[in-house]
Amino acid sequence: MTTEQTPHPVLLCADDYGLSPGVNEAIRDLIAAGRLTATSAMTLCPYWAEGAASLKALSDKADVGLHFTLTDQPPLGAMPKLAPNGKLPPLGTLMRLAYTGRLDKDEIRAELARQIDAFIAAWDGPPAYIDGHQHVHQLPTVREAVANALGTLPGAYVRLCGEPPADILRRGVSVPKTLLIGGLGGGLARLARRHGIPANDSFRGVYDFSGREPFDGLMSRFLDRPRGRTLVMVHPGIPDKALRRADPLVDQRRVEYDYLKGPEFEALLQSRNIRLARFSELSTV
Repeated sequence: MTTEQTPHPVLLCADDYGLSPGVNEAIRDLIAAGRLTATSAMTLCPYWAEGAASLKALSDKADVGLHFTLTDQPPLGAMPKLAPNGKLPPLGTLMRLAYTGRLDKDEIRAELARQIDAFIAAWDGPPAYIDGHQHVHQLPTVREAVANALGTLPGAYVRLCGEPPADILRRGVSVPKTLLIGGLGGGLARLARRHGIPANDSFRGVYDFSGREPFDGLMSRFLDRPRGRTLVMVHPGIPDKALRRADPLVDQRRVEYDYLKGPEFEALLQSRNIRLARFSELSTV
């Protein structure tokens, strides 16, 4: 087999494991079917601990990491400055505090340590990587805490959310949102390089979740011309009452789940000569 014929490995990561039983079920089903190769766990959510055991049975098929969460959910410990009423703020508030230097670094580090401890307690081992719910791991003060924590987790990698603007423009999916998310990640990328933290080279999967554009068309663009260590983010799930209580993104999760499980997605992977892979299998070229 020539190099040109060798399938390009791509990491396909489902966010939000632990958010609800339906999200957990969908992610496990896709991992078992070979349609996902990583999932990020929200360990401050009540369905993480109960979902960890059944996920662990699939640990040879996917990386499992920490989805560090600092928005909208109750933290695992007291955060009198960021969550004085026992609930973390919305993303806009968190970003404003981060970019005006008003996040307490000790509070952030303590909550990150608690979420890592909750991961280890249920998983019997450390996370394979750290990323952030709503990409909060890229924010000032938060990114330093994440880099420091990764320094204590040998071999763990970090999700970077940057992508060359030319690639984002060519792909044409939620361009302003994707440029913003990528632009916020420069500081974390520099920290990763400085500390030798492994990371992906290419990041795809950002869109508006409106459902106005068919998901098969979006995935076709996200999987166009993978390069280096390409990571694609998805949010599959089976809607349930717990999900509707916890998060505004509900019905589109079912759309993603049905597509990723179906034959059209398999045909897309074959037509693009792509093999879904874990991070350790990704190509650096």
